[in-house]
Amino acid sequence: MKVLIADKFEKSGIDGLKALGCTVIYEPDAAAAIGDVIARESPQVLIVRSTKVPAAAIEKGVGLKAIIRAGAGVDNIDAGAATTRGVGVANCPGMNAVAVAELTMGLLLSLDRRIVDQTLEARAGKWNKKEFSKTGPGGARGLKGTTLGVIGAGAIGRAVIKRAVAFEMRVIAWSRSITPDHARDLGAEWGGTDTPALLDIAGRCDAISLHLPSAPDTNKLIGAAFFERMRPGAYFINTSRGSVVDEAALRAAVQAKGIRAGLDVCENQPGQAQADWSSDTAKSPGVYITHHSGASTDQAQQAVADETVRLVRVFKETGRLDNCVNPGAVR
Repeated sequence: MKVLIADKFEKSGIDGLKALGCTVIYEPDAAAAIGDVIARESPQVLIVRSTKVPAAAIEKGVGLKAIIRAGAGVDNIDAGAATTRGVGVANCPGMNAVAVAELTMGLLLSLDRRIVDQTLEARAGKWNKKEFSKTGPGGARGLKGTTLGVIGAGAIGRAVIKRAVAFEMRVIAWSRSITPDHARDLGAEWGGTDTPALLDIAGRCDAISLHLPSAPDTNKLIGAAFFERMRPGAYFINTSRGSVVDEAALRAAVQAKGIRAGLDVCENQPGQAQADWSSDTAKSPGVYITHHSGASTDQAQQAVADETVRLVRVFKETGRLDNCVNPGAVR
């Protein structure tokens, strides 16, 4: 079985695939020419992380049988085109949950204590204890006893709840499928499952953490109506997908209500690992940006690599594609 890896990937994962007897083609910089690389190499399995795999590239995969996203979301892969051509699409859910949850807590603490602003002032040669130790509006609240709304209760959302509870925060969990019993077992309050309940949570929380997949029913789900309900000076964190948030509405809330935002994802972020980039949201005072690095820890990437090798092994030995998001395509 020939496997094309079209992104950076752990050496242990490459070695694991070779140990399975696979012919491994490693093209970590293939993003811009992914279709041409697929056509040239004719792999049965394609492995990607952030590289976009559009329909035009999938159509060049004459012998392509499976695309594996070495991560959770699959919005960088045209799953519809893959299904049409009988190509299975699989992912590695939950492998990076702890890493993303850790970054979420880091952003939450940074927003509360204004860690980025303090660092920038220090780098500029300024000592400003007067500003950064003040209390009241604009000062640090402390997390203990504050209310965090967790929107989405998948593996990452659950990991965030666990850590927020350890910080002695009150947590309200909202999800399309969560039940009161499930929320209670997580140590959270049940926040409901529908849009009215979602809007209600916005006004009940001191901070919101977003953990939803990119899908038609989540596109700009968090928009003007949500931000209008948020408390002045509240914190908003998105480590899921940029498409879930209406960033123009977020910028308006940052300006009008003093909302502080921590974003690991943005709606117009580059698809490449490095690129020039201009974002009105990133330029907004009160917004902290990380570079879609939530899953980028050694622990998480090792777990993803191990799971990717397992998926290939099962597919090679049985023809079954575990974690398949379009099961009708695999025949």
